Amino acid sequence: MSELKDKNAMQCRAYCGACCIAPSISSPTPKHPHGKAAGVACLHLLADLRCELFGLDSRPAVCAGLQPSLEMCGENTQQAMLYLTQLEIATAPQSLPRK
Repeated sequence: MSELKDKNAMQCRAYCGACCIAPSISSPTPKHPHGKAAGVACLHLLADLRCELFGLDSRPAVCAGLQPSLEMCGENTQQAMLYLTQLEIATAPQSLPRK
C-alpha cells in the first residue's frame, strides 16, 4: 500500500537556516540554557546552516514542529525569514496593559 504524500510537503532548502534564526525558543537547549531570542542565529546552527540537534531528543519541540512548506519557506531565504518573523510577532505573548 502506498502512502499519500501531502502536496505541500517539501524538503528544507539547502543553506537557508531561516527557521534557526527568525523564531524565538523559550525552552532550554544545550547551548541556550535560557532559550534563544527571535532574530538571533541559534548556536546549534552549523556552518552549512543545518541543525546539529536535528533528530535528537534535545531538539526543542518548537523546532521539531516547524515543517518545511511552500507557505513558510517561500522561494528563497529572505521570504522564509519574512514569513517566520511575521509568525513570531503574531504569536508573541502580549504585554499586560499598565495600570
